[in-house]
Amino acid sequence: MASCSVCGKKKSVGNNVSHANNKTKRVLLPNIQRIRISTESGTKKVNVCTRCIRSKKVVKAV
Repeated sequence: MASCSVCGKKKSVGNNVSHANNKTKRVLLPNIQRIRISTESGTKKVNVCTRCIRSKKVVKAV
């Protein structure tokens, strides 16, 4: 599973909890997109989470 190259967000684990209070493990995956960004050295493709895209932490290449 890829992680965000800007903030480092990756998968985390938690529990599914039923009404009977039974607990089973589950995986929480971030919304990671592979986009082209513009850098000083040109454009490159990186894995970025949608929160970093939305908050303008990266500049998308045209």
